[in-house]
Amino acid sequence: MEFKKGFSFATIGLSSFLLLAACGDDNSAQGSAEGGGDGESVSLRLAHNQGEDHPVHTSLVELSELAAENSGDSVEIELFPNGQLGDERGVIELVKSGTLDMAKVSASALESFDSNYAIFSLPYVFQSEEHYFDVMDNSEAVQEIFQNTRDEGFFAAGWYTGGQRSIYTADKEIATPEDLNGMKIRVQESPTSIAMIEAMGGAPTPMSFGEVYTSLQQGVIDGAENNETGLTSNKHGEVAKAYSYTEHQYVPDVLIVSTSMWDGLSEEQQEAISEAAVESSESHKQVWADAIETAITDAEEMGVTFYEIDKQPFIDAASPLHETYQSESEDSKRYFEDFQSYVK
Repeated sequence: MEFKKGFSFATIGLSSFLLLAACGDDNSAQGSAEGGGDGESVSLRLAHNQGEDHPVHTSLVELSELAAENSGDSVEIELFPNGQLGDERGVIELVKSGTLDMAKVSASALESFDSNYAIFSLPYVFQSEEHYFDVMDNSEAVQEIFQNTRDEGFFAAGWYTGGQRSIYTADKEIATPEDLNGMKIRVQESPTSIAMIEAMGGAPTPMSFGEVYTSLQQGVIDGAENNETGLTSNKHGEVAKAYSYTEHQYVPDVLIVSTSMWDGLSEEQQEAISEAAVESSESHKQVWADAIETAITDAEEMGVTFYEIDKQPFIDAASPLHETYQSESEDSKRYFEDFQSYVK
């Protein structure tokens, strides 16, 4: 299959998107949809691990409101933030099994379920925010990856930017890979992220996001890597005072849905939610930009110092991972080349 530029996220067929009527009992992880296929109202449950003050939650609220509006109130999406229904791996399992309708998870967390998602965690696969947005909005490779798991019980219905990821530590600027020597850096539970920190000279320490604050506080880890909102929404700025702009990853948040419940929706309901997914994803870019500006100001008030650094030594250290990724399969090579074709 040959990839072409200009493939619009909004023009993917409605059948490649969303959502799924839930079935079964009323327990908290179970959907409660009734009808749907004949146009009756459905109630769907969406879980994520961020707080209600996080910009992603704000945009998921918009998704829910738009889905209701577009469907004439025949689609209700109920949000379960703060990891109420489990960590990211847990909610992916729930969606895959059809127990939960939807979840917002990091693309890195999906790597353990489908190795094709590794490309989103590949360091410096995106060379700028502009490149990142262009690929995510227009690349047919992205849509192929999103659809690859349909037969395994879930697929990706959309995405939300999570910004760039950089390294922050208790009090040490990370200006070169040598500065990471001997430092335990928390990473997401992603083989690619683990390999990245190893390549940069650090000691990767996978752990769930909820454990990071205490681990930084107690010295179990020396640092972590995330976007600026982690310093404020999750209070990491209380225990990590040095943020170095390595900008090694732009890992999207991905909206996944259960394949087994997709057919429970009417065509009109599918269209309503699909349109809501596209619209909320687009408006989220500005929501995110505003949140980052606020996060930086608030983090500086907490005593965090932000360091602009020369990224080239980190790019050079991580570059062998690009070769390794491309050698894994013909699909990997196609995906990588497609992503790079959007560099301007």
